[in-house]
Amino acid sequence: MQAMEGEQRVVVVSGAGISAESGIPTFRGVEGYWQVGSKNYHPHELATLSAFRRQPREVWSWYLYRRGVCLRAEPNAAHHALVRLEQHLNERFTLVTQNVDGLHGRAGASREQTYEVHGNIRFMRFDDVGELDPRLIPEELSTDWARGRQVHDDEINYLRHACGVLGRPHVLWFDEYYDETRFRYDSTLRAAEAADLLLVVGSSGTTNLPVQVAERVSERNIPFIVVNKDVDSYFVDLAQHSQTGAVLIGNASEWIPVVVDQLIKAM
Repeated sequence: MQAMEGEQRVVVVSGAGISAESGIPTFRGVEGYWQVGSKNYHPHELATLSAFRRQPREVWSWYLYRRGVCLRAEPNAAHHALVRLEQHLNERFTLVTQNVDGLHGRAGASREQTYEVHGNIRFMRFDDVGELDPRLIPEELSTDWARGRQVHDDEINYLRHACGVLGRPHVLWFDEYYDETRFRYDSTLRAAEAADLLLVVGSSGTTNLPVQVAERVSERNIPFIVVNKDVDSYFVDLAQHSQTGAVLIGNASEWIPVVVDQLIKAM
């Protein structure tokens, strides 16, 4: 990689592929199905505000199970390499992650430079009482949640505000929209406009905001690198049809440390 002149800014977009290498399923496939009684629910049915309003106990049970899966996973080499890149670039680095598992933060990524645009499954919030800042889900709730187990009456109380209102998972649901206050929407787009290089890792391009980031970068003809196991993805196609794009097919844990080493040398 050639040396890059000046104070270059790097934006990284990470998706489910980087977390899959830590053992976290995407939850969009069969791993995400959740049984209530005799009915199997697809993730698209449960991960909505309307589902939460209809059956909050069932939605919370599913999210507490997913939280346990995420907490038992460990950051991999790709997570740690991105932390090294942040430490090298400081405020010239922005990480935009679609993942709600919190693995970037556990690897050492800073909250200031990490935009969790879909939220974080370790947190909850109380929108209905005007409290928008997320809180950690209480430690009293088990992280070893069995598949299909329903939250008990005494456990649901840990998820309530002092006034009695039930909190909700701090995630962006399918029937909700990005915003700046909770999900850094405007900040993400500003970072894309200021970027001198984009690195996309483990994302196929199925969610709106990351696609906007890649398209804005591509329109500006600045370098961007896509690391993905799957050749058949929107970001791979975008990079292959761009004069400034490059594609590396394979595991993030293998490619990202190499890419980060080269970027640090070049910058």
